[in-house]
Amino acid sequence: MTPTTETMVGIGGAAESTDMVLNIGPQHPSTHGVLRLKLVLDGERITRAEPVIGYMHRGAEKLFEARDYRQIIMLANRHDWLSAFSNELGVVLAVERMLGMEVPERAVWLRTLLAELNRVLNHLMFLGSYPLELGGITPIFYAFREREELQHVMEEVSGGRMHYMFNRVGGLKEDLPAGWTMRARAAVADVRSRMDRFDDLVLGNEIFRGRTRGVGVLSAEAVHAYGVSGPIGRASGVDFDLRRDEPYLAYGELGDVLKVVTREEGDCLARFECLLEQTHNALDLADACLDRLAELPPGPVNQRLPKVLKAPEGHTYAWTENPLGINGYYLVSKGEKTPYRLKLRSASYNNIQALTELLPGTLVADMVAILGSMFFVVGDIDK
Repeated sequence: MTPTTETMVGIGGAAESTDMVLNIGPQHPSTHGVLRLKLVLDGERITRAEPVIGYMHRGAEKLFEARDYRQIIMLANRHDWLSAFSNELGVVLAVERMLGMEVPERAVWLRTLLAELNRVLNHLMFLGSYPLELGGITPIFYAFREREELQHVMEEVSGGRMHYMFNRVGGLKEDLPAGWTMRARAAVADVRSRMDRFDDLVLGNEIFRGRTRGVGVLSAEAVHAYGVSGPIGRASGVDFDLRRDEPYLAYGELGDVLKVVTREEGDCLARFECLLEQTHNALDLADACLDRLAELPPGPVNQRLPKVLKAPEGHTYAWTENPLGINGYYLVSKGEKTPYRLKLRSASYNNIQALTELLPGTLVADMVAILGSMFFVVGDIDK
């Protein structure tokens, strides 16, 4: 084998008979944040790719050990800032399991409703930003309009626009404002009535389909090998969704509404289609939760807790189907008011590792299309 040399160059540099090492990021418009991609190129084709992470590392797992069980909720909801409610949910489910605590029925259904509204908010961001990265500016304006509809009802119930801090061990912070369910139902209906714009404007665009069909194909074997989950894994034919396969909250009673969206192609287009169809289904699930809440009698939404909350000695693992994939918390307690260890298994961390499999062999021009279709949040990688 002929030995090769590597030359570190900037964008636009080149050298004959040498591989070019190109750094995309850590500050770059196509990296979704502070992510660095180290690409080795042979002409226009990528031969090796290495995602370099850690630029946003906040030491959240270590900070968990110095905060009590009420305070860690604030830390947990920030790693995936587009899925704050779902992040909180995993923590309180783990603590409640350690305590053997039953949550009031109204709180269970309200958590399910808010988790699905949060899922729609997360997906709308990517449904708008992905076409933008491929040159289509219009969808992002529609996406933010729909997000604002739902943000209003989420902000009204919780007081927060991004970091809701509405989950509590034993339930939720407080009951709903008067008339909130009617306003939430109206917002869901409004968003659903305009979702066909993404079907027509984006999926019906021949340039978008040309840039994404057959590009960045991720095999089902690679999904299993790297622990890829969520819409990215399901787009490669891996039919797995914790809401159906290991139900939590009220999902066990929503089997007739819940639809696990899959595709077989595993390309960028399939990942976008999964995300879009899953958004439609999340709106249906939100309506089903609102219907069930209307049937429930008035009642509490939380449990009374001692002034100092201590989890019994032991360990447990709670995982949930977050918008971007599987989110898990491994909680170890020594019987104190703070966790001895709280390990976070985030969806984006595993999903982004698959880039080492996806990018080699593709053209540099397709790199942005592939990277954007992975639907990740950098804070969810670095934790």
